[in-house]
This record gives sequence, C-alpha cells and structure tokens, in this order.
Amino acid sequence: MTDKTITYAGYLGLDRLLSAQHPASDRHDELLFIVIHQTKELWLKEIIHEVKLAKRLIREGDVEPAYKALARVSRIQTIMTLSWDVLATMTPADYLTFRGGLGTSSGFQSWQFRTVEYLLGLKDASFLAFQEEGSDALAELKTALSAPSLYDDALARMATHGLSLPPKVLDRDVSQPYEASAEVEDAWLAVYRDTARYWELYQLAEKLVDLDDALLTWRHKHVLTVERIIGGKRGTGGTDGASYLQSTLKRRCFPELWSLRTRL
Repeated sequence: MTDKTITYAGYLGLDRLLSAQHPASDRHDELLFIVIHQTKELWLKEIIHEVKLAKRLIREGDVEPAYKALARVSRIQTIMTLSWDVLATMTPADYLTFRGGLGTSSGFQSWQFRTVEYLLGLKDASFLAFQEEGSDALAELKTALSAPSLYDDALARMATHGLSLPPKVLDRDVSQPYEASAEVEDAWLAVYRDTARYWELYQLAEKLVDLDDALLTWRHKHVLTVERIIGGKRGTGGTDGASYLQSTLKRRCFPELWSLRTRL
C-alpha cells in the first residue's frame, strides 16, 4: 500500500542536501564550485555501489548481469566528464576571488575517488595518509586496498574457463599495484581470437575497456579544465597541479586489454 505521507522532498532528504553548501566567501562562483564537486562525490558513491555489485557477480560466476552495472558506471563517467564543461564557464579571475578560502582542501584528498581507483586495480597505499586515523573513510580505503580488484576478479574468472594464467598473477598480493603480464596478454588474446568460444569473457573485457577509456577521458578533461582556470599553478592540496594530473594519463587499470590490440 502506498504511504501517502512520503513527500518528494522528504524521500530525497532535500532539506539536508540543499543546505549542505557552505561557501567561505560571498563570491558568486563559489556555489558552482561546491555544487560541481558535491555532485561528483554523489556520482562516485553510485559508482562504488555498482562496481561492488559487478565484482560480486563476477566472483559468483554470474557474469552477464554484471555487464549492466559496468555499463551504468560508464554512463556515469560520461556525465562526470561533461561536468567539467560547466566548471569551465568559471574564468581564472572568478576562481581567484575565492580560491584562498579553500585552504589546503583538494580533490586529491577525495577518499571516494581513491576507493574507485582501488576497486579498479590502481592500488597505491600512499593515499591512505590523506585520511584521518580511525575514520570511516580510512577504513573503506583500507578494505578496498586489501581486497581483490575488479580486474583480479576478471582474471580469476578467466582461469575457470581453462585459460592459462600464472600463479604469480592469480596468487599475488592484491594490495600491491598490478603489473602487466605477458601470460595474461596471451590469455586475453586467445579470448579475442575466438570470441564465440569465450563470449562471456569477450563481453566482459570490452566493458572493462569502456571503464578505462572513460576514466582516462575524465582525467584528460580534468587536466584541460585545470590548465584553463589556473594554468601551471600548484594545486591547493600541494600537488604540482596540471603537471601532476598530466602524469595520471599514463595509468591503465587493465593494461593487457590495451596492449593485445597490437597483436590482433
């Protein structure tokens, strides 16, 4: 039976949501800056939700339903990338009127973004240092760091199809950064050369490439937006700004799914 006491605002918690913006200045553009970043954090929450589902389904051998969750993540990544265009309507002069009020806060400290990276396989324990000891954020990050990534789950699934993967990959310390393997590339190559036989893995591989592609596109647009607004200045969190962001464009969550294409 429908509960007629539930309202749109109540169901969505709009009182809390719309009162969560607290500009540190009276400058017009600061609200946009806050809303853009809060919205990204909401989308990151949903991405984490979907990737965890996909990981569980793949581990259980129910791979096909995982495609939907991964496709949803890719669509969300597209929306997040487009949001940089909205932020880019803010000029350097606009941003400088309130940048000082940000202190040392920075998107570099986003624990949800680092959780997404860990879930996708980009493991780097140094990011734990940016979270408060004993916090829920640190606990979430540590859990993601120590657990198999989405790629680890996909590789384990490959092994169940009889494809040869070395113990150094299947039994590795999953808290450490993944290192590309020639044997893993050979296994994925076999999948791409016989898509009918390995249709499940082939479709999964393409969904993973979609995620990596979208993440790289997001990073590239981030670099351009930062360069457009602050040029080569250092980031508020102490990073080298655009030059640091540029270096992240070399990262691949699923490296063999890119390198095998040269051999097809």
